[in-house]
Amino acid sequence: MKKLLCLMSLSLFLGSAASTPLDQDAQIIHVLNRLSFGPRPGDIERVKEQGIQKYIEEQLNPESMVINSPYNAPPASQPAPQLLRELQAARQTDKQNTTANSTDNNPDGKKKLNANVGELYRSEVERFTTAKLDRAINSPRQLEEVMTEFWYNHFNISMNKGIDRVLVGAYEDQAIRPFALGRFSDIVRATCYHPAMLFYLDNTLNTSESKPNAKGKASGLNENYARELMELHTLGVDGGYSQNDVIQLAHILTGLGLNLGQRRGGFNQFNSPVQTIGPFGAVFNSNKHDFGPKVLLGHRIEGTGEGEIEQAIDILCKSPATAHHISYQLAQYFVADKPSPELVNKLAARFSQTNGNIRAVLADLFASPEFWSAENDKNKYKAPFRYVVSSFRAAGVEPQDFRALKQFLTAQGEPLYGCLTPDGYKNTKEAWLNPDALLKRLNFATGMGIGRVANNRFDPPEYRRLGATISGGVFSPNTVAVVVKQPQQLQSAMLFGSPEFMMY
Repeated sequence: MKKLLCLMSLSLFLGSAASTPLDQDAQIIHVLNRLSFGPRPGDIERVKEQGIQKYIEEQLNPESMVINSPYNAPPASQPAPQLLRELQAARQTDKQNTTANSTDNNPDGKKKLNANVGELYRSEVERFTTAKLDRAINSPRQLEEVMTEFWYNHFNISMNKGIDRVLVGAYEDQAIRPFALGRFSDIVRATCYHPAMLFYLDNTLNTSESKPNAKGKASGLNENYARELMELHTLGVDGGYSQNDVIQLAHILTGLGLNLGQRRGGFNQFNSPVQTIGPFGAVFNSNKHDFGPKVLLGHRIEGTGEGEIEQAIDILCKSPATAHHISYQLAQYFVADKPSPELVNKLAARFSQTNGNIRAVLADLFASPEFWSAENDKNKYKAPFRYVVSSFRAAGVEPQDFRALKQFLTAQGEPLYGCLTPDGYKNTKEAWLNPDALLKRLNFATGMGIGRVANNRFDPPEYRRLGATISGGVFSPNTVAVVVKQPQQLQSAMLFGSPEFMMY
């Protein structure tokens, strides 16, 4: 039965729905698909009553939604400074355990080693990965969650590297979500001064080459963060910078890192007295900084210390190349995999005029003809994360066991916080649409349709109600023809595997 469903759905997916002008109902579905992770039962009716423009304004101003909900703001993880202190204490306890167990003959002694660090990792990872999914499914501030996902991938770090396994949740809560709809320069600063980013891109190893007291592997210039700060985070790969600009920015960033105490287990951090910089636990060590003058993108920066970092961020964020790069990324995320140059240029002008006000840029994007064009409706293919979240939202059910969702995302190639490269997960059809991934997704659709997703058991959504939630009950003739031929127990599963649901 599942094999039949997969084959029929694959054939159905390869068909295309007719392109027609968007009427009011289609506009409501379109805005719910783009500004949220998909409609829930009753959302179409609520937006119709509220009005599309009011819904957009409400989502652009999430702080105005005073709702008695745990998803309004509470952090999903502990603050980074506290986590760093706990990690340092746990490692110290493990060091004592190692010493104690090395003197006895207990064969189980080795099992006790690293228990504190391991438990900290496990509990923190479980906490923030579950909270991420829970929030995406349930938060009324949907655009804030959608933009948090966008910015996390833009400023990506992977939880598969050392202490970032426990820091990524704090990173998202502290450096991403609070600035998701704010000023671009603020989110650049927040990510720059967060220990998770500094560790992931090795700026903890970035020290002045001229300092004779720099010890061990921490000696010398490390360009990793400087390069990605320009290539990915601000200017873009064609942003007009040179290799010398990378080197100059790396010199500006020397001495910025974090302090975990003495070197153990591969952590090579700053151990001398340092000055805390920013609210997230990062430090600036003047003994590791190059105080010589630098020239970044034609701007001379005198060697003043940590103030150089602020100057560099201002230069990068005010560059026209940055305005274009960020505008292209936003247009690709919300409009089309290959957005029109006209739209990108219009958004870039707004970005520059407002000094990088993301809320203002999005307001213009959501008012643009390109956003509302029929050819840009349901032209985006859902990445696995969006597909999972939108499935539970459309079904109107709560996951009882989030492990099944996490396992599915891993099998689909999008494990939570798991992208190894700093460019993050893509949001284009080309990145995610392939036969093997589609068949696995259709198996998930079958589970959603019959009310069984691993340990999650729920009443399967009735297909007419599900269809009304997904697309207002309007489907292509191909979809209707396939669904009505199926046994009743598979009709909802077919809708979860339909083009109208795979696309958004």
